Amino acid sequence: MAKITITFPDNSQQEFEAGVTPLEIAKSISNRLAKQAVAAKFNDTVISLTQPLTESGTLQILTFKDKEGRDVFWHSSAHLMAQAIKRLFPEAKLGIGPSIEDGFYYDIDLDRPITPEDFPAIEAEMAKIVDENLPIERKELSFEEAVEFFKKIHEDLKVELIREINNRDEKLSAYSQGEFTDLCRGPHVPSTGYLGKHFKLLSVAGAYWHGDEKNKMLQRIYATNYPDKKQLKAHLFRIEEAKRRDHRKLGRELDLFSIQDEIGSGLILWHPKGSLIRHIIETYMKDELLRNGYQLVTTPHIAKFQLWEISGHANFYRENMFGTMVVDDVEYQLKPMNCPFHMMIYKSKIRSYRDLPLRFAELGTVYRYERSGVLHGLMRVRGFTQDDAHIFCHPDQLRGEIMRVLDLNAKVLGKFGFDEYEVYLSTRPEKFVGDVESWDHATNALREALEEKGMAYEIDPGEGVFYGPKIDIKIKDVLGRRWQCSTIQVDFNLPERFDLNFVDKDGQNYRPIVIHRALLGSIERFFGILIEHYAGNFPLWLAPTQVMILPIADRHFEFADKVTDQLRDAGLRVESDKRNEKIGFKIREAEVQKIPYMLIIGDKELESGQVSVRHKGEGDLGSMAVDQFRDRLLEEIKQDK
Repeated sequence: MAKITITFPDNSQQEFEAGVTPLEIAKSISNRLAKQAVAAKFNDTVISLTQPLTESGTLQILTFKDKEGRDVFWHSSAHLMAQAIKRLFPEAKLGIGPSIEDGFYYDIDLDRPITPEDFPAIEAEMAKIVDENLPIERKELSFEEAVEFFKKIHEDLKVELIREINNRDEKLSAYSQGEFTDLCRGPHVPSTGYLGKHFKLLSVAGAYWHGDEKNKMLQRIYATNYPDKKQLKAHLFRIEEAKRRDHRKLGRELDLFSIQDEIGSGLILWHPKGSLIRHIIETYMKDELLRNGYQLVTTPHIAKFQLWEISGHANFYRENMFGTMVVDDVEYQLKPMNCPFHMMIYKSKIRSYRDLPLRFAELGTVYRYERSGVLHGLMRVRGFTQDDAHIFCHPDQLRGEIMRVLDLNAKVLGKFGFDEYEVYLSTRPEKFVGDVESWDHATNALREALEEKGMAYEIDPGEGVFYGPKIDIKIKDVLGRRWQCSTIQVDFNLPERFDLNFVDKDGQNYRPIVIHRALLGSIERFFGILIEHYAGNFPLWLAPTQVMILPIADRHFEFADKVTDQLRDAGLRVESDKRNEKIGFKIREAEVQKIPYMLIIGDKELESGQVSVRHKGEGDLGSMAVDQFRDRLLEEIKQDK
């Protein structure tokens, strides 16, 4: 029988008979690996453990520890849940059921509402299907066969999905387990027994079909599944902790921001405390930008629609733009991006190679039409401010500028308490502008900069934007959740569209390369992440009120005012609670408002000229002189910087 050579992740090689499956190979390595395996990656393609291998190649056995392994495990779990729902509610029709960050969901069309009271019955049926250990088998269907099959079983939404496929000659795949069949690309675990019983249905929410509010509202059931009870328990703890940290809840409680129907969905009202934190963030960012050779620019909120035709947004981004307005018979557009304005500033005069690099930065507010179904507090809004910058550079400067951005990015994220992140390098997609040589130059510059900085990264093949490759950085918060914030994108498109040039040493005109970069991303979204990361307990330098002075009685007000003035003169943010309330109540109120320091002033303090200090989370720190307390805070703030 023919032999094939399998190369493993450690570059070791072994021969096997053609037709061997990844599961058989896993068993030959160790029984433990075989038990933990959920899928495999062969020549960079994720496949089922039972797929025969007929050619030589590289093989990685995937477990739940691998991202691709988790995706397969959770996607198979979504099918498991859908099968259980169909058994309990045969009239239910299925939408889509993908894996997501920490589990999976399935969209269900069912006339009766599914409620949390139904969850135990669904989970019990899922456990029964696991015990049945049904083989999960793949079959290929032609377009006509797929339509006929899913029509026959009355899965109207599946038929609609099939009919949306452009290539009618493309073979479609479906996966069956027992009586249940679902349209799916796969792959999946070999059988339902692989999925265990450590699953939990979490919530149900409304979701428009295709995310379009003009379509029918479906029921989206969220759930998760883990290989063991310990991991499930840890996940459920994270969910409860995330609820406690929800920025929408804390935003109300701490009086930071609001979203009001009278104003409009996805439009933020920044209250005084939230606006103060925003001011602190923006001031820090501007100071850092100026220190790093950026020039601050400011651009209008609207422009002639013609500008967006030049930039290309009118064609490829129109669905995310608000409608135009007509002024003096001319169409104007609320800006969805700052980029075209920065291009025009560059173009406003002749540029020499001696001028490069030019770094234009703007905290510019943009407006994008987001469907109402995806709006979510500060995380997904319709009006937001980007910490946007465009770097115009000579091709020879590209790598160096990328490294500068990476350095600044690490400093800024570290300032806000984020030192763990995942980095992705996205390469050329199928449809792109520019020439392959320029793409390779830009991609290599991004790769070399990451490697020189010693930053681990993953390749995201074909996921670059059409105008150039990019680096995406996802920060990890205190709960281990990943948030996309920073991005560094190389652009060949806008310099061409706006006919940007610089005069090089030879006296000839050449195109500059543009780097789009955002460090925090959206200020609104980043603020929401900060609220949840710190659970509202902002570090001292960010806290809107750093010190609350609590005089016990009216006779202590004069000394309290003197202390307030002394601390404010030092640049500290201080408030005084002079309400006619008991001191215990005032302390609890200050703690609820998550104010870092409290100074209690009573007769003893009046006599000694000192203050009694309490720190949130530490309690009573004893008495100290006002100067001593002031210096303590200033040093703490200095350490934060």
